[in-house]
Amino acid sequence: MRIGELAALVGVSTRTVRHYHRLGLLPEPRRRANGYRDYRLRDAVALARIRRLAELGLSLEEIRDVLADDRGRELREVLGELDADLARQQEAIAARRERLAALLAEAEPDPDATVSPELAAVLRDLPDEGSAFAAFDRQVLSLIDTGVDPGHRAEFLALFRPLTEPDAVERGRDLNRRLDELAGADPGDPRVEELAADLAGHIPAEMASAMVDEYASSQHASDSAGSAGWLDHLLSELPPAQIAAFRRLIEILAERR
Repeated sequence: MRIGELAALVGVSTRTVRHYHRLGLLPEPRRRANGYRDYRLRDAVALARIRRLAELGLSLEEIRDVLADDRGRELREVLGELDADLARQQEAIAARRERLAALLAEAEPDPDATVSPELAAVLRDLPDEGSAFAAFDRQVLSLIDTGVDPGHRAEFLALFRPLTEPDAVERGRDLNRRLDELAGADPGDPRVEELAADLAGHIPAEMASAMVDEYASSQHASDSAGSAGWLDHLLSELPPAQIAAFRRLIEILAERR
């Protein structure tokens, strides 16, 4: 194959192929007597794998490491893994289309339908009932849900199971009401400390640990970048007293751990 034929077969531009050659991601094939590169099936497979890895969000350095692990393996094995990658992609697309079809079929789409069905089921069991803070909390959970690795989804959802028990639902409803009452309060309001302590007692141990770790990770990223972390950006949309309650909650959880 000529370079144009290779590029068309894999669905990239000839410029991309040459770029991968320059970076050393795609080895240069032998050249014919006329000076043209002579691409074979293995070259097409390698290029397709690079494209697939790039679509998955891997950096060029990460792709280089993956390809290094592939060297020396039989072509059939590499083809099998590529086929498995494509099959997983098809399954993910099919699941997303199924979810979208269900959403489009509703006269008035439920906002929870835009999240994974598993999280939607959990959200239906958590207290809401018009609470402004609960609505914010659900939006944050929906955002986090989009980034959860499918392989860890069950573990992520298990964190919320204790909060769906009847007693926990009642406590959650009361805590949401008290958080809403802080909307116009001063950060130094004495209710902040009491509410933070009650929230700390309400949150299950495994969820508490995950919250502390996630907040620490966000703060570390913030310090490294010299700007506010993603969690601080989200919190900035809350009233000052609620922000104070959340920060105090994290302090209490960290101290207990």
